[in-house]
Amino acid sequence: MKTPAWQRKAGKNPEGGLNEAGRRSAKAQGMNLKQPVKSGDNPRRASFLARMGNMPGPERDSEGRPTRLLKSLQVWGADSKAEARRIAANISKRNKARKA
Repeated sequence: MKTPAWQRKAGKNPEGGLNEAGRRSAKAQGMNLKQPVKSGDNPRRASFLARMGNMPGPERDSEGRPTRLLKSLQVWGADSKAEARRIAANISKRNKARKA
């Protein structure tokens, strides 16, 4: 039996994250994945950037190519893990100020 598309190259976007086929196969397994939020103050974007900005592992491999972690961050609008943490903190601060 084949593994689900989200675990194979067929379900992965070469620019980072999953493509539509990958999201569909994940949904078939009970997950609820949505497309990346590339800009704005969406709380989901802040959460993703904060979580991925704190992930262990390098941003580039031994040959200098970006890892899937860095590619995913770039799709969500950050160029590094440090920038992802900074953007997430700023979005959260603005969202809290709006609620107050």
